[in-house]
Amino acid sequence: MQNYISDDVQKQAIQALSRLVAKPSYNTEAAPNAPFGVGIRAALDEVLKIADELGYQTYVDPEGYYGYAEIGEGPEIFGVICHVDVVPAGDMDAWKTNPFELTQKDGALYGRGSQDDKGPSIATLFTVKALLDQGMHFNKKVRFIFGTDEEILWRGMAKYNEKEAGITMGIAPDAEFPLVYAEKGLQQSYLVGPGSDEIALDLVNAFNAVPGLANYAGPKQAEVEAALKQHGFAYDKQDGQLVVQGNSVHAMHAPEGTNAVLRLAIALADVFPGVPALEFIKQFGEDATGENILGVIKDDVSGQLTFNISSLQINTKESRMQIDLRIPVQVKHDDLIQTIAAKVAPFNLKYENFDYLEPLYVPKDGELVTTLMDAYAEVTGDTTSQPGISGGATFARTMKNSVAFGAMLTTTPDFMHQANENWPIKDMRMAMEIYAQALKKLLVD
Repeated sequence: MQNYISDDVQKQAIQALSRLVAKPSYNTEAAPNAPFGVGIRAALDEVLKIADELGYQTYVDPEGYYGYAEIGEGPEIFGVICHVDVVPAGDMDAWKTNPFELTQKDGALYGRGSQDDKGPSIATLFTVKALLDQGMHFNKKVRFIFGTDEEILWRGMAKYNEKEAGITMGIAPDAEFPLVYAEKGLQQSYLVGPGSDEIALDLVNAFNAVPGLANYAGPKQAEVEAALKQHGFAYDKQDGQLVVQGNSVHAMHAPEGTNAVLRLAIALADVFPGVPALEFIKQFGEDATGENILGVIKDDVSGQLTFNISSLQINTKESRMQIDLRIPVQVKHDDLIQTIAAKVAPFNLKYENFDYLEPLYVPKDGELVTTLMDAYAEVTGDTTSQPGISGGATFARTMKNSVAFGAMLTTTPDFMHQANENWPIKDMRMAMEIYAQALKKLLVD
């Protein structure tokens, strides 16, 4: 098999990635033409400058919501759907290097965004240019689309889809090889009900995480402690409060975690009967599929629904729960929401929408998936891995006929959103070769 990526091409890509990592592009206060902060806008401008230097034609949305870089000709567009925003560095003391200075260390590239998604974006950008420099002629225009708030609410891509033409097919280099052909629908919502004069809680966590801890400093602690013991729930006593212990995982894997908020609420329901939110959770139990309330919700493609209750607030005025649903791709969204609303009503709870992302589903036997899988197998020699499904969400679902394709190998340690995020240099090279082989198969006659 011919290799298409030279040492020099990879060196240039790493130099470009260094420029992009140096722009701290996490969500901050809006500024003129920078709806998600000046850092994200700076990263958008920088990646378009890099593309311009490579010979791409570039465009930036005047409002700063997105940009794109394209090369080639033809009415059909092959999209590479990327994002330039990152999550904050978090605990700086946990980093071995400056998160916003790309550092080569122990054979890897350290820096925020090296895996998610600046590294893969730059890798594919330079791969396309490498193929063209070797005299290949594409039968489609290639357009790199750069979103700006993938880590928040996807408003940049929503604006792109309002203003720009669609694509014929595409990839999002923002996951793991070999590829993800189905992503569950993502619904985030609230369940809202009456408050309570007996108990106050303010357990607020991210929608997309199973909470690993839940603190209680309210009345009747001895009774609550006894209830925790009766249920066999782990807890500590710290600074005059009970700390219920769980196991935090991403909401897409909710059944694999242990939800500390649910455990505390189940114990509280024994001590404070009649509080609607607590009575609901008592019925819901610890089953993170929602089966105790809804019955079994599943399909033959992407499996069962996941149902994560991440937050619980109770005050004298109202109770409020945050829920995160990962919906099987063949389950009708509207029908499910109506069912949920009907099932929570007897608990005096109302369903309120927050955000919804439609599912992704590209058939496994179609041209896009089979061609990408062939390219992956040829480069890696891995003929056993199969196209996957995910409860997570990538920008692939914002475009028709698109899948998440790489850039992490199955053996690449996952440091996304973590301290010391890094991408092994050899894995970057392998990913670039996979992209080269795939794009040659898809775009060169």
